[in-house]
Amino acid sequence: MQVNLDFNQRDLGHGASDTILHPVVAIALVITIALILWRPRKYAIPPLLLCTFLVPRGQEVLLLGGHLYVCRILVLTGFLRAMLGKFQVAGGWNAIDKLFFVWVSYRTFAMIVTNWPNDLMALLNFFVTAMCGYIFFRCVFRTENDVITATKTLAVAVVVLGASMVYESRTYVNPFGTYLGGAPTAPLIRDGIVRAQATFGHSILAGCFGATLIPLFFWLWKKEARVPAVAGIVGSTVMVLTAHSSTPLLAYLAGVLGLLLWPVRRSMKAVRWGIIIAIVALAIAMNAPVWFVIAHINVIGGSGGYDRALLIDNCLRHIKYWWFIGTNQNGNWGYDMWDMSNQFVAEAESGGILTLICFIAIISKCFGRLGSMRKRVIPKQQWLFWCLGSIMLANIFGFFGVAYWDQTQIWWFAFLAMICAVTVPITVQTLTNTAPAASAAVLLGDLEIAAPAASFSQSPTRVRPWGGFGL
Repeated sequence: MQVNLDFNQRDLGHGASDTILHPVVAIALVITIALILWRPRKYAIPPLLLCTFLVPRGQEVLLLGGHLYVCRILVLTGFLRAMLGKFQVAGGWNAIDKLFFVWVSYRTFAMIVTNWPNDLMALLNFFVTAMCGYIFFRCVFRTENDVITATKTLAVAVVVLGASMVYESRTYVNPFGTYLGGAPTAPLIRDGIVRAQATFGHSILAGCFGATLIPLFFWLWKKEARVPAVAGIVGSTVMVLTAHSSTPLLAYLAGVLGLLLWPVRRSMKAVRWGIIIAIVALAIAMNAPVWFVIAHINVIGGSGGYDRALLIDNCLRHIKYWWFIGTNQNGNWGYDMWDMSNQFVAEAESGGILTLICFIAIISKCFGRLGSMRKRVIPKQQWLFWCLGSIMLANIFGFFGVAYWDQTQIWWFAFLAMICAVTVPITVQTLTNTAPAASAAVLLGDLEIAAPAASFSQSPTRVRPWGGFGL
């Protein structure tokens, strides 16, 4: 039987001409669905993450003309689990959640309007994946232990992926595509260098996935989980190196730079002003617009920095065509301008100025909540918030070189859900003595709050970062 594959198609209406589901993948999918639906919440995180990132993205079930990829089946199952649990989320729905829902909804609406009647299934696929995936992760991430579990699981995933990408680089054979199917059997080669991609849709996306995880593994090291932390750091580094692309390497360096800024965490206002001054100075000194500084970044030979700069330039020059509701004419603006390999450009040209504003607002709000919580907890808890901020910085650098569209979207949704969970300003009741009594110490999670030992009434509240009682 002839099976036609096009692994760049991203929707339910394109893909292989038949079901591609390896027996091993089918068994793993059934086990994952069972664990998500019928086991306690803490057991839902590892199987979903492992199945998402270790199964080639092209593995699918062809049903009534619709291509149900394994990743989509998993997020739909997760949404069902969240629905059965009555959508209980840590701290309730917050500003980030609302911005996320507006971003996804308007982006989908705008793309349907500008592309109607073409690519309808692709747009609905994005909507379903984003909403179901994000809601599931918001419901399962509640405590610090959940984040630790997810980080250890991701460490296992990057070790396997890293080993696969090393094998791919040395043998010119992608083991996932060769033995499971649903991914290219041979990697891309640019300037004589193999660009490994494992289960992902592109080598840049594979590298960015590994690069943005580095700060999380450094946080895990502080939690005394040294073996998975080291394994995760090594696996992620290998993924970045074997992807052989400038974007993942820059994202990796940005994440490490964020961690190195920890000693000056109390002077971040000066750092931010320094960045603004540097950008203004570049704008004055350069003959071209400041974003063309990207064109001069060529960490690895053959980098497409000039194409990325030209992409931004064309986007800004044609703002009148996309500002309201996006556009589908960007492919006519120049060579390769159809390839929106920049997340910010993709948001602008897909949904207009409102979509772009919502996306940037999500990032800004995440930074704001992380910074606020870091200042309100004891020192030993601050490292987590700083590491999450470093991950966001790494993602921003990655966004200038690629737009997420494969499994990396799931990682992005999970990361946003992590931030929402750990920055929940849940309040606790302290004890106020109504009669003279000796003071005692009450230990709540990692916070030690001084409280009287006798009878009590409500008093001003204190922040507990990892949820309320019983979580």
